[in-house]
Amino acid sequence: MKFRLPFFIAFRYFFSKKSQRVINIISAISSIGVMIGTAALIIVLSVFNGFEDLILRLYNSFDPDLRIELVAGKSFDQNKINIEQLKKIDGVAFVDQVVEESALVKYRDKQYIIKLKGVSKDFEKMTGLDSMIVAGSFLLQSGDTDYALVGEGIAYNLGIDPDNIFNQIEIYGPRNSTPSLADPEGAFNRRFVIPSGIFSVQQEFDAKYIITPLRFAREIFDYENKLTALEIGLSKNKIEAEIIKNISTQIGNDFKIKNRYQQHEIIYKIMRSEKWAVFLILTFILIIAIFNVISSLTMLVIEKKKDIAIYRSMGAEISFLRKLFLTEGMLITLSGAVGGLIIGMLICYLQERFGLISLSGSGSFVIDTYPVKMIPLDFLYVFITVSCIGLLAAWYPAKRLIREEINIKVIAGDE
Repeated sequence: MKFRLPFFIAFRYFFSKKSQRVINIISAISSIGVMIGTAALIIVLSVFNGFEDLILRLYNSFDPDLRIELVAGKSFDQNKINIEQLKKIDGVAFVDQVVEESALVKYRDKQYIIKLKGVSKDFEKMTGLDSMIVAGSFLLQSGDTDYALVGEGIAYNLGIDPDNIFNQIEIYGPRNSTPSLADPEGAFNRRFVIPSGIFSVQQEFDAKYIITPLRFAREIFDYENKLTALEIGLSKNKIEAEIIKNISTQIGNDFKIKNRYQQHEIIYKIMRSEKWAVFLILTFILIIAIFNVISSLTMLVIEKKKDIAIYRSMGAEISFLRKLFLTEGMLITLSGAVGGLIIGMLICYLQERFGLISLSGSGSFVIDTYPVKMIPLDFLYVFITVSCIGLLAAWYPAKRLIREEINIKVIAGDE
């Protein structure tokens, strides 16, 4: 009952016409400012979510669910981990054996430093790279013949044509043995491989990786039974944390396990930092818009001074009047917040459905329009932020101005 009456009166004030038209205009401007700021927050956060989701999906086509590496060191004997036992862990669907090292590539008269990644048969089953082939086909091995999948950036720099089988890629890999100063060329193994396809995932991968069968990579780097990593594909609907715990128990403390986020931890941290930095910047702009509520309530208190006197003569306490005008300020803020959430959601839906706004220079990118992804938690954060700022903005006139109006105009000295 204590709150219902102030809310009822504030609700009537909110929709009633004021004697001074400027008060309606100021109130409308306050509400519209909050609405635009709220909608901007939702749209920007949703676009950041869209880009994060896009990058994650691009990485997912190349990165495994989990990656096992040495805590210290580069390569390890494959017998240090029982791969067959690893496959028996509940939730582990695939285990890909990996040899990954830097190498020199020559194609015709051009050279390029790349990261050569040798993979086993499970790579083809667990990766989504076959959907990222832009030229040629996804082929790594046919009988005794080895093939290579080349990143688009490498293919562009070297002029590699997967349809021309007569021009093979020449790869130089460092030997494990100590090189002789008298024979520097003996420090490298040299192998030829046929390019079967060109993939395009993301610039970081496209300009860096060439994928070959595991046996080819082992030969060129003299690794025999050694590996540099194990990549694991998980079954769907399995709890990742439990699988990681079970794997850790089996492989021991010499190895570390990275999930998808940890494999590119810096990139994801930068993206999250940028997202919340923009959120704070827009919040400061929103604060400026919301503080128009102070002007609106100030004018309203001045206009309703006769009403205030009547309420006081009827026995209303100052706390009642504060609640009344505080509620009025919150109605202005929340009407703009709810309207902004609806407008932001509508714009994001239209962008997601019809792609209204295109990316500039999108011809060289994997998408043509700004990606959006709406997350309910973002809506909650924005609503709470706007409500808190609105509450602070309404608190000052509700407390200070009413006290002054009562002391000066109505019943001086009575509180």
